[in-house]
Amino acid sequence: MSNLQETVQNREELFQFIDTDSITSEKIIAPRYSYWRSVFRVFFRKKTSIVMLALLVFILLVSFIMPSFWPYDPFENVTNAATYSLTPAKAMDYFGGFSFKWLLGTGAMGNSILYGIVSGARTSLLLAVICAAINMTIGIIIGAIWGYSKKFDSVMLVVYNIIANVPYILLITVLVYVIGSGFWSFVFALTVTGWLSIAYFFRTQVMIIRDREYSLASRCLGTPVNRVISKNILPFLTSVIVTLLASELPSYISMEVFLSYIGVGLSANVPSLGRMIQNAQSAFLTYPWQFWPPVAVASAITIILYVLGQNLADASDPRTHM
Repeated sequence: MSNLQETVQNREELFQFIDTDSITSEKIIAPRYSYWRSVFRVFFRKKTSIVMLALLVFILLVSFIMPSFWPYDPFENVTNAATYSLTPAKAMDYFGGFSFKWLLGTGAMGNSILYGIVSGARTSLLLAVICAAINMTIGIIIGAIWGYSKKFDSVMLVVYNIIANVPYILLITVLVYVIGSGFWSFVFALTVTGWLSIAYFFRTQVMIIRDREYSLASRCLGTPVNRVISKNILPFLTSVIVTLLASELPSYISMEVFLSYIGVGLSANVPSLGRMIQNAQSAFLTYPWQFWPPVAVASAITIILYVLGQNLADASDPRTHM
């Protein structure tokens, strides 16, 4: 009899009576879903993301904190010919022992290669972030309106066909020669038409989903255009935006290095990886410590940003959350 009572009690513990209230019975108990929490969970699942993110954080900390305490002066030893093009060992011997400042030797004017690379990396990262923020913001807004409004589309297609036929490098070169080669002048040259290709790409993506049923229903209900774009269209293009950003960030660093290398980029008084590579190109065999370190750092930053961007783009794809 006691065994029977224990069996009945155990069964009662497995089940419980619920209220017959119709409202309570319709409630579904499920964990709250967060899209971005799911994105970062997928992103950090890859070991390459953790490694690359750690390297990027290290580069950012060194590039933005170190110059505040140890500023870079490319002309600090220009009057002392004995400091020109010294190897790391000779530089440390000349300046009185081990020092991180001379860890990579000296340049053609006695400047510190290490301090120059750190300051140049900061310039490249700032340039990439500012240009990407400006071009992506303008490109996404214009592209969303461009793809949604047929009247605006007819006007912008004419503008795009005219500007797109002008080589981008040629346009930047002319603008730099006209307005100068300072940092903000270079930013203006990269962004004055840089958003146009982003807007055209985004226009195509918007046109694909603008005529879906939920968008048509919103338009029939009188929903304003800006709300339809911000609520019905843009959320579905999150992965597209991240993918585009993943390719834009490293492209500006590559553009700055290339243009500075050919003498069109930033002015000589602005620390730049491209300018350091240009100055050392004629001596990359005789003084390799002047040429290869800035090349390696520029390549590393570009690769890190590209890999992180691609991993984040993959993680933001809704199909990876199923």
